[in-house]
Amino acid sequence: MAERANRLETNRPGPFYVDSECIDCDLCREIAPENFERDEEEGNSFVYKQPETDEEREQCEEARDSCPVEAIGNDGEEG
Repeated sequence: MAERANRLETNRPGPFYVDSECIDCDLCREIAPENFERDEEEGNSFVYKQPETDEEREQCEEARDSCPVEAIGNDGEEG
């Protein structure tokens, strides 16, 4: 489970975030390409845009649920 205390600083403010456990597997970027991006320097993913539509929110929830190391968190409403 993602830890808010380990939230990466590159995440945009909002409920979804990636924490320091990210292994840069690319799965979140495949599932929700409008919301996750790769930090080339650090070698991890981060939320570069919080979801704005129901479809984006569903994709972010799917990415969270699919993350192999549970590095994606949602401090907002559970999906």
